[in-house]
Parts: sequence; structure tokens; C-alpha cells
Amino acid sequence: MKESEIFGFDAFSPPQIAEKIENIGVVKAGLGLVSMAALGVLAGGFIGLGALYYTIVVSDPALSFATARVLGGVVFSLGLILVIVAGAELFTGNNLMVMAFVSRKISLRLLVRNFFVVFTANFAGACGLALLVFLSGHLQSGDGLIGRKAVAIAEAKVSLPFVEAFFRGVLCNMLVCLAVWIAMAARTVSGKILAIVFPVSAFVAAGFEHCVANMYLIPLGILEADANGAAAHAGWGGLLTNLIPVTLGNLAGGAGLVGLVYWVIYHARKRQ
Repeated sequence: MKESEIFGFDAFSPPQIAEKIENIGVVKAGLGLVSMAALGVLAGGFIGLGALYYTIVVSDPALSFATARVLGGVVFSLGLILVIVAGAELFTGNNLMVMAFVSRKISLRLLVRNFFVVFTANFAGACGLALLVFLSGHLQSGDGLIGRKAVAIAEAKVSLPFVEAFFRGVLCNMLVCLAVWIAMAARTVSGKILAIVFPVSAFVAAGFEHCVANMYLIPLGILEADANGAAAHAGWGGLLTNLIPVTLGNLAGGAGLVGLVYWVIYHARKRQ
């Protein structure tokens, strides 16, 4: 009997997902440098588009706190939907490649190469989109509400203490990697989209920290503050202050608390 029949739904079972993710990790590790970088730039831009959509929603003062956060999280899901369905290389989702590494299907060199190239390309894509959005005049929409919210978001992010930013990063990428995991269970595009929306909107609504989203949100706030002559705390040094703990937290949450945990579970099962 097929495992899908045992579980009672038309989807890949968790053990099948684990095998799929390991095999996808091998493919990702073997990408050529140009393709890897180009797909990384796209992912940075895609996550930035989700963050753009989020900023529009949370800029509305008529919405209650919870309503704005939940709706903002739902629309932010656009970013990961584009990454998964359209195809792109996202650092936070690629943390699951650790499963292929610990299974000895890829080397440490290939894992680090992917992480470094994709992270750098995500940064270029997200910052590039922030510049395009700034130059478009979009931030002046709603009588400047969006621009003021962009600055406020950036200020709040760079003001986070290191430890708090780290653990928000851990919790964020647990949910992002779980979104990727359950999206791998789906056999249809609509199923993948539905699988992504709930975990992603949960991390956004809770105020957790995603390093690639911050590569868009913080530079956008800096550009807007500089244009208005504001003495913003969210300077370029603040971007680094945020990205270091958030990136480390994302790695711990995605690679450690999702990828390695599932690897232990399903490899232990194979040995039984």
C-alpha cells in the first residue's frame, strides 16, 4: 500500500518529503555559478515584493494591530509563493540543504558555496528592488503614509537587541522552512500556495525576523529617511547590526530545528 493511501490524502508523505528535499539539495548544490546567482537575485526581489505588499497593508491606520499584522502576513506570502512556484534560490529556504549534507550527498564546500552565493545574490536583489521602489515615488502614496511606515519599520528592526533579533530569526525560519516542507507535500500549484500562506503569515504576524526581507525593508527605510533629511538611527551600520543576529538565527531555526531534526527522525526510522 502506498504511504499516501495510509495517510489518507493525495500528497507526498513526510518521509517522501524528506527524500525529495535531500535530492533537491543535490540539484541546488550543483547549479552553475551564473544560474545560482541569477536565481538568488530573483529570490531577493521576490521577497522584496512580498515586503512591499506587507508595507502597504500595515500603513493603513484604520486597521487594528492584529488585523494589520495578519493581513500583512497573508500578502507577504507572495514572496515565498513566487520563490517556490516561479523558481528562485532563497537563502532561508536553502537552509534545508543541510539534510543533503548530513546524508553525505553534497560536500561542505558545495553547501557553503550555495549559502554564500545565494545570500549575496539575495542581498543584491532585495536592495536593488528597494532602490527601484524608492525611485518610483511609491513611498509618497497615501499622503506619505507608506514612506513614514517604511522608515518606522526600519527603525524598529535596527533597534532590536542582538539576542532578541537572533531568537526572532530562529522562530522565523522555523516557520519558513516548515512552509517549504509542506509545500513539497503538495502535488498542485494551488496546494503549494495554500501550504505557504499559513506558516509565512504566522511569522509575519508574530513580528519575527527574516534576513532577506530585512535586506529590502531596512535599505528602503534608510533611503526614505535620507531623502527627508532625517537623522535616522536606521543607517547602513544598523543594517549590518540587524542582519548578523537575524541571519545566524535563521540558520539555527531552518537548518537546525527543521532540517536536522527531520533528518534525525527519518534516518533513525530507516535504521530501525
